[in-house]
Amino acid sequence: MKACIRATAVTVTAFWTAVALAACGAGAEHDSEGGNGPRIGVLLPDATTARWETRDRPLLEKKIKELCDTCTVEHANAKGDVALQQEQMDSMITKGVDAILLVAVDGRSLGPAVAKAQQADIPVIAYDRLSAGPISGYVSFDGKEVGRLQGRALLKAMGDKVPGGQIVMMNGDPSDPNAVAFKEGALSVLDGRVKIGKAYDTLQWRTETAHMNMSGALSALGAESIDGVYAANDGLAAGSISALKANKVDPLPPVTGQDAELAALRRIVAGEQYMTVSKPFGPEAAAGGAMAVAAARGEGLDGVSTGEVRTDDGKTVPAVLLTPVSVTAGNLKETVLKEGLYTVQQICIPQLRTACDRVGLT
Repeated sequence: MKACIRATAVTVTAFWTAVALAACGAGAEHDSEGGNGPRIGVLLPDATTARWETRDRPLLEKKIKELCDTCTVEHANAKGDVALQQEQMDSMITKGVDAILLVAVDGRSLGPAVAKAQQADIPVIAYDRLSAGPISGYVSFDGKEVGRLQGRALLKAMGDKVPGGQIVMMNGDPSDPNAVAFKEGALSVLDGRVKIGKAYDTLQWRTETAHMNMSGALSALGAESIDGVYAANDGLAAGSISALKANKVDPLPPVTGQDAELAALRRIVAGEQYMTVSKPFGPEAAAGGAMAVAAARGEGLDGVSTGEVRTDDGKTVPAVLLTPVSVTAGNLKETVLKEGLYTVQQICIPQLRTACDRVGLT
């Protein structure tokens, strides 16, 4: 296996080369044991955000099988419960899996469980969001750039209401390091350009909490004084928009989002949500699957990384940081449709036919 992967990858091109070459190691070590191959735990954080079970999980399992046809995936979803995910980590450690790919509900709280896995010689790959503790590798997107993309898009959509316009910030869960990065990136663009009338942190990224908070913002600020809404992901955008519509706000202020969920793309076509951020699941899952397989086989991760990231204890670990993409009604064809994330037919349901014609989706 080691002879099959380059020792170091410093570019995305090199990473994809390494992933392709990794497949040639499928016959090594564990694989020769006839079905007794490596076991990889995949721990997802919640069922609230659609991407985890509908996108990431099947893509991760597919990539792991492509690279290691005798690997077994042990899957669990924490349903937003930190204590449950800690139990799931303990279960994976007790089972003696060969590697764990972890999307932490709360990165800080999972640190001791990650340390426990390390003591059991089980490497942990932090996926999509950084976890505390001695992780072995990290795969995600540049979180600060996500926030910057959202902030720039919001300013553009607000037009002549900048500078001086007022916005509501619907941030993600503060226990999620990604949410912190998104917020920091957005504020680096928005500070000094707009007034932040209300800002909320949304525990567990709950759509219904965003709805409640937006209703509160409308009561406190008045609909006429809200010129834009920074929503950190599409679920929070959905909750914010539902509250705006319930309060008869028309026209709707521009609302940001993230994850390119199908429902969000339909809202964008309909003119209800201004933008989302696409983080192509395929490349992220390919990187996560490659790291998990390499870790489970006891391989070094430098050959499947494109760089490194500094963890909370000051150490650096191999990492793949991918580039997010801003998506609006004007570039749907060049982004999510070109990527094959969805088809025109999936987005343009009958009630959106006129709107789809208007934005050039025919």
